[in-house]
Amino acid sequence: MAPVKWRLYQRLLFLIAFLPIPGALCFSELFFVKEPHDVTAMRRGAVILDCQARGESPIDVSWLKNGVKVSENERLFLLANGSLYISEVETRRGDKSDEGLYQCLAQNKYGAILSQKARLTITSISSFALQPTPLVVTQGSVARFSCKISAHPPPIITWEFNRVTLPLVTERITVLPSGVLQITGVQQADAGHYRCIATNIASRRRSTEATLTVTPAPSPRLPQRPRIIVGPQNISVSLHQNAILECMATGNPRPIISWSRADSKSIDVYSTKVLGNGNLIITDIKPQHRGVYMCRATTPGTRNHTVASANVTVLAPPSLVEWPESLTRPRAGTARFVCQAEGMPTPQITWLKNGGKVHSNGRIKMYNSKLVINQIIPEDDAIYQCQAENELGSVISMARLIVVMSEDRPSAPRDIRADTVSSSAILLAWERPMYNSEKVIAYSVHYMKAEGLNNEEYQVVIGNDTTRYIIDDLEPACNYTFYVVAYMPMGASRMSDHVFQHTLEDVPLRAPELSLTSHSPVDIQVSWQLLPDKLSRGRISAYRLCYRTSAENTVSQVELPGDKTRHLLKDLQPDTVYLLRIVAATSVGWGEQSVWTSHRTPKASSARVPLAPELHLEPLNCTTILVRWKLEPRNSASVLGYRLYYHEESQSERSPFQLRAVDNTRTISGLDPRKKYHVKLLAYNFVGDGYQADRTISTPGCVSVRDRLVPPPPPPHHVNAETNSSTAVVLHWSRPAFTSSHAVNYTVRCNAVGLQNASLVLYLQTSEQSLLVRGLEPNTKYEFAIRLHIDQLSSPWSPVVYRNTFPDAPTLPPSNVKVTLIEEDMALVSWKPPGEPSVDVTHYTVLYASRHAWIAGEWQVLQREGSITMALLENLKPGQVYLAKVSASNGMGDGPFSQTVELTVQVPSDQDAHGSTHSTAYSNSFYHLDQKSMTGITVGVCIALICIIICAFIIVCRGKNRKSSVVKSDRDGVSASAAAAGNLDSERQAEDADVSVPMMSQPHFIDAKGGTSLIINYLGPVQHSSEKKEKWFCFSSNVKKDSKEAQNIKRGTASYQPAPTVLSYELELSPDQPTSMQGLLWHSGDTEGSSNSEGSHATGDSGRYSHDETEMTNLSSGLSSRPPSLMAEDSSECGDPEQSGDLSKENQTDTKLIKSAETNADHQEAQSSVPACGHVPECV
Repeated sequence: MAPVKWRLYQRLLFLIAFLPIPGALCFSELFFVKEPHDVTAMRRGAVILDCQARGESPIDVSWLKNGVKVSENERLFLLANGSLYISEVETRRGDKSDEGLYQCLAQNKYGAILSQKARLTITSISSFALQPTPLVVTQGSVARFSCKISAHPPPIITWEFNRVTLPLVTERITVLPSGVLQITGVQQADAGHYRCIATNIASRRRSTEATLTVTPAPSPRLPQRPRIIVGPQNISVSLHQNAILECMATGNPRPIISWSRADSKSIDVYSTKVLGNGNLIITDIKPQHRGVYMCRATTPGTRNHTVASANVTVLAPPSLVEWPESLTRPRAGTARFVCQAEGMPTPQITWLKNGGKVHSNGRIKMYNSKLVINQIIPEDDAIYQCQAENELGSVISMARLIVVMSEDRPSAPRDIRADTVSSSAILLAWERPMYNSEKVIAYSVHYMKAEGLNNEEYQVVIGNDTTRYIIDDLEPACNYTFYVVAYMPMGASRMSDHVFQHTLEDVPLRAPELSLTSHSPVDIQVSWQLLPDKLSRGRISAYRLCYRTSAENTVSQVELPGDKTRHLLKDLQPDTVYLLRIVAATSVGWGEQSVWTSHRTPKASSARVPLAPELHLEPLNCTTILVRWKLEPRNSASVLGYRLYYHEESQSERSPFQLRAVDNTRTISGLDPRKKYHVKLLAYNFVGDGYQADRTISTPGCVSVRDRLVPPPPPPHHVNAETNSSTAVVLHWSRPAFTSSHAVNYTVRCNAVGLQNASLVLYLQTSEQSLLVRGLEPNTKYEFAIRLHIDQLSSPWSPVVYRNTFPDAPTLPPSNVKVTLIEEDMALVSWKPPGEPSVDVTHYTVLYASRHAWIAGEWQVLQREGSITMALLENLKPGQVYLAKVSASNGMGDGPFSQTVELTVQVPSDQDAHGSTHSTAYSNSFYHLDQKSMTGITVGVCIALICIIICAFIIVCRGKNRKSSVVKSDRDGVSASAAAAGNLDSERQAEDADVSVPMMSQPHFIDAKGGTSLIINYLGPVQHSSEKKEKWFCFSSNVKKDSKEAQNIKRGTASYQPAPTVLSYELELSPDQPTSMQGLLWHSGDTEGSSNSEGSHATGDSGRYSHDETEMTNLSSGLSSRPPSLMAEDSSECGDPEQSGDLSKENQTDTKLIKSAETNADHQEAQSSVPACGHVPECV
């Protein structure tokens, strides 16, 4: 039972869901189920435009074509569901063609609605607008053919080579959908005839044939910088379509093409691909693909490149972002419908009422994307539609206004009448309503101008205690219409009958604007325009023209009838300044006179100067005027340019604008509202200034008196600036969200950042939402701001955006290129930057080659940073002539090369080898010396050092002899007196020397004060031995103690090393005999002495000691030479046993001398060891 109940429950829910509930499925309003869409039909083919409406019956369906109702006939009729059927589509010219925009109009008792627009297009294909042209190219270069044709639908383009269809894409051949054929790496086999084939469903077209001629390439091929022969073009692409940016470059070697965005954003890799050898194709384009794309052609392996750019604009059909909603309002209430749309270009919004266009009047206003209906009346009960449209399509939305009527509302006021009081006031009177007049709480007086369209209605609310009111802010000499409405708590009455009344005339508010020109040196043509009704305040009956010279006070005057607009003053003085003014009058009296306007008559000369141009001034808005001029055809004098002057009335004249001869318009912006300006224009040629044309104009007010409470429109938003090139910037902006039936114009302000001269600020006018600003300076930062103007209202300036123009590629080569030979195989090339201050140089390219390599086209390439202006040419071969040239480059491309500079490398000779001079050069911020210069410097330094050493040696030797104290030496064992005599003899030889202190033993002395390695023994100075490797000597730590001290000592030396002071001591002993120094200085328990030897080295006179240097092993400790008297003794140091006893005695004597030396020395310490004869251990 449960499954059965569940099935019954499901069926019940199904029936409830599909019951025709009133208000849910039985719609009372009118709407479309199907609307027509764009369709392309074959000629004489059948087509159906869908339309199906739902709502309360009966529904009447009709069709409009280009806004005109379509009449049915035998081949065009409506189907039962409301669709339009065309049995045979006609393509005849004019109104008989079926092509156009179609709309379906559905109507029932609630109102009428209009469908969106659908375009019917008949397939067609026209003749070729661009045919391929013959080409002559060199082998290995590139070839490009193009063709252009209009067709619906867009055709498929193919190419034929000698009547054989080419593939769309190969390694060397690319066919673009836009009708371009590209061939890279042209070969001799590519020569032949090419033609373009365009095909769609309508037909097939073949272009004329173009011949490709291939010439042999020069041998060898010279290197060429990359050059873009066809760059990308600015394009506008519809949403979801494909965009193709072509880029084709040539050069040797073949350049590499890459793409990037100027805004540094990454390119969408999912929707973008490269077609052929560098063309960029963007598929399914979206708004984020908008921007400036840059094509860069780069020589492989270098930084040589050139750049081309293009702007991609993405067009989008309208789409609604806010829809109007149905409203229910009482009579005399207010209804507001809101509708906002977006798209590119910005959609224009149109409001429809029951299928017809809504016009703004006193009660109905359209602004800020809104439709506002004031003082609602029963006739306002209707269906309203918002239609947003641009060139890509339209979208429409609908809403209904229901007007609620009150049953006990009062009747309308009666017997309304109006009487003129003055030129600006009318008295209005009426009678109270006939019914329910006691319930009236207030009256509303409505008035507006009776003539013209879209006049604004004004309203004044007064109390119920009066039925009279004076309206006193009217314009003179104008017709007005009035009506009155009575109000009660539950609503308002019907409108009273309308009454019309005319205000009186008044004197003109101001004088006409004068225009002055001269056709000869003795006349002035005075002209003026009729005053508008608002200023004339009645019919102008007369004019009075006054004039005088600037040097006289006598005024002449001429009265003219009111229908005149010009007068010629004759018999004037040449080259004289005249002052003129005019005043207008009505039947009431004369108005205010204009200020004096100056004009100089031309000089009386036979020289041909340009005649005065025909000058026209037009106010574009309250701060901008447009100046237009035209020279008469009979003006045969050649014009070099124009000078345009303007200044505010009663102010001094400004410096003129210098304009080109081809210019005929100029916009003057930044003016003050409601001010009068004087404009003067003259042409000039090589003879001098021509005849001048003078004219005055008044700028209108930005906000009228009655609109003071109306806020200004908001400024444009989303302002975006993108650099297009070195002289152009593309601006995009969005229109603020408001709707108006008046046209919207924009003023673009552009000036360089930091500009001081306000007259150089550029003001541009446009009605579009994008603008390409041209004529800018390269590598300059600009600021941009935009404001909009609508119906004499101006918005504030938008926030300022900044943009830098691209720098220009260098157009001049580096100057002062020089090449100097600095070695046999090396040269220095130097140059100066190009003389272009606005061009930044990022790097230089140096090409050099020998004459033989140049003939073969083999250049060697060097590149240097932009801050370096020299380079070193290395590995040059003698006997060759070298050629060098330099070019400058930056991010926008490469500049031209300088003139080729030659350098001859001479073959070296003996004379050149000995007598050549040496040069130095800077390159890459380093200082280079050639080999010969380095050798000379080295030899000189060595000679100087040798001289210094010899001098030092001589000075030290002489100084040590002077410093020697009494030296006691008795080799043969003589007495002490004899030793003293010997010392005295030694003293005589160095009587002027300083005293030398014995350091180690009697026969051994060391200079602990000087900086030499001189060794002195008891016989005097001793030279170093020739040994390269010398070692330190130290005492042996394992020598046995003996009562006998220091026996058989043959020789002991002490050497002094250059600072820091290093002491070396050497003892040579007979075998198995302890040294005297061991007995004196070494004790078995003396740990202090051992510690001091290792780490506590005392110094002599220098007071410094380096422990690290005591461990050096390459110190000199031997003798290089000995006196002849010592040679025999040295030869018997080790093996004469007969002299043992004598040596023992001598050792004892030496021990005593050592003790005395230890006492007198500056705490010098000696390290020694006791090796066997001829065996010396090293200190570790």
